[in-house]
Amino acid sequence: MTTARKTLAVVSMSTGKDSGITAARAVDALGIDNCRFVFADTGNEHELVYQHLAYLRTFFGEIATVKADFAQHIARKRIYVETVWPSKGVPDDIVQRALGVLHPTGVPFLDLCLWKGRFPSRMAQFCTQELKRGPLDAYMMELLAQGFDLESWRGIRRDESQNRRDAVPRERAAEGWTIVHPIVDMTAGQVIAEHHARGLKLNPLYSLGMKRVGCMPCINCGKDELLEISRRFPEHIDKIREWERLVSLASKRQWTTFFCDALQDAETDAEIFDRLRIDQRVKWAQTARGGRQADFIRTAPQPACSSLYGLCE
Repeated sequence: MTTARKTLAVVSMSTGKDSGITAARAVDALGIDNCRFVFADTGNEHELVYQHLAYLRTFFGEIATVKADFAQHIARKRIYVETVWPSKGVPDDIVQRALGVLHPTGVPFLDLCLWKGRFPSRMAQFCTQELKRGPLDAYMMELLAQGFDLESWRGIRRDESQNRRDAVPRERAAEGWTIVHPIVDMTAGQVIAEHHARGLKLNPLYSLGMKRVGCMPCINCGKDELLEISRRFPEHIDKIREWERLVSLASKRQWTTFFCDALQDAETDAEIFDRLRIDQRVKWAQTARGGRQADFIRTAPQPACSSLYGLCE
């Protein structure tokens, strides 16, 4: 007689609204004992993310943390920089500056960018795969090897973006598990309402002007969100400024910026860097529509509570 394999739901927890309701629905469907909750730490999170993660542990129990490790990638890049860059005509001073910063920091996001010699962008969004999907898939593979049937529960909604408009409730992954999207048909408002109905607190960042609660900032954050970050959390702007310096030194061009944008005609490298570096992006976030004139309303002190989801009303 064959014993049935136990099915586990593995829920990716970001501490955001969508993953919170996804976790609650997984518990509804399979029971708390058949759920595993996992947080992928990018190292570019706001402090309130970790505080809310601690709260969620009181609600769901154990939440494992996984982190990407790029130490071996950086070690291989050091060898490449030292042996191959000179043969390609890269000046020795650039080689030495790169070698000076190519050491693992233990911060996954920064180490990824040091290895790549650049930041991710909308057109090359390698951060999601390298910092989240990779570590989470490795966690899943360990459970699969233990003989469990797995369901990967993910908080994806069709109305989030064009890329997700065709998302389906369930699909089979090539790795050997089923992907479940339990809130695929919901709106953000419905997700928030379900939080209230369940007595599940929302991440405080939603009441501080944030649309998302992942990386602080995210490479995809918009003008208004960047403005809120610069006013409320200037230390995170300071962090990005330092990361731009370090990652620039790890690149052949000796410059790279956290944010990307379409290039303008006849721009030099120095002009591109000056326009797109974090301090200039913050100045742009303070301007009126069109990005040319400072908006004194936008630079006024922010209210104690501001929310894109009506949480302050």
